[in-house]
Amino acid sequence: MVKKTVFKGSVDYIQILDESGNIDKKLDPKFKPDLLKSMFEWMLLTRAYDVKAVNLQRQGRMGTYGPVIGQEAIGVGAALALKPQDWACPTYREGQVLLIKGVPLESIYLIWKGNEIGMQKFKENNCFPFAIPLASHLPHTVGIAYALKQKKKNAVIIAFVGDGGTSEGDFHEALTFAGVWKLPIVFLISNNGWAISTPRKKQTASDTLAQKGLGYGAECIQVDGNDVLAVHSVVKDAVEKARKDNIPQVIEAITYRMSMHTTADDPTKYRSEKELNEWKKKDPIDRMRAYLKKKKIWTKSYEDKTIKQINKKVEDAVKKMEAYKPDPRDMFKYVWEEMPEDLKEQQKEMERVYSLEEVSS
Repeated sequence: MVKKTVFKGSVDYIQILDESGNIDKKLDPKFKPDLLKSMFEWMLLTRAYDVKAVNLQRQGRMGTYGPVIGQEAIGVGAALALKPQDWACPTYREGQVLLIKGVPLESIYLIWKGNEIGMQKFKENNCFPFAIPLASHLPHTVGIAYALKQKKKNAVIIAFVGDGGTSEGDFHEALTFAGVWKLPIVFLISNNGWAISTPRKKQTASDTLAQKGLGYGAECIQVDGNDVLAVHSVVKDAVEKARKDNIPQVIEAITYRMSMHTTADDPTKYRSEKELNEWKKKDPIDRMRAYLKKKKIWTKSYEDKTIKQINKKVEDAVKKMEAYKPDPRDMFKYVWEEMPEDLKEQQKEMERVYSLEEVSS
């Protein structure tokens, strides 16, 4: 009889910045002040557009919306680690990723208003639209990673997914192919503790979500998702490993959903105020502000000026979103690559019966 260990795995946890803004000197990435300020400013913008979006939904000016508050550091830290040729495939809480990649804010607002014209700027910025169903986008991202490898694009795709998505078959199927084909892909799990009202402990018996990648040949790590320095460092390393070695990467970012799942949800029905208050102490923006103060980078006038600029940008985006007038001919344009005769006839009939101004109003 032969008995031997044939597999042994572990997952490291990385935190650079603690809740009080103190840095672990051994792990200090020594980022330049300009990058630190960029991280802080993008998180402030994310918080501002997020608050505005919730208000717009409550006023009936926007559809159902999924708040980002508390998870700003994940998208910001990750997106700033990408190169222009890299691709991003977000869930509905990564609007900040799209913004950093170059998608205009008004485009994101248009999508949440229910107008798919907002997606026009996505392709030119190497972004996919928001993925609303859990994990259904992951096999598609694997296909993109396969194409990037075959075409020798020297590019990586980062695929975002929530903790609930790791319990879906699509997650495991995507990891299977990513590992077998050795693809340049990073799976970033935002573990915010809740899949709508289902707590993480009822989703899986796995000690970590990151370790799920070990069985598929991926390199895996866990990071403090409210620490933008740690997220950026970990994602940057993972992206370059995926790019250079074609080894899929799995990152689990530990965070908390400080608001509702969507504006159609009431979190007070299933979680305690005590739990929420404990996580508010770990707010990623407050933590970064405290760090910048200690670095003598932050001043009140600097933040006040930044917030003023951000608020103007948000209000300008809302004005553009609400001023947009759809072209009714779009319903005919984007069904087929070449419009068939019956659709051409329908379009002509629409134009004959209605004036374009009347239809557009």
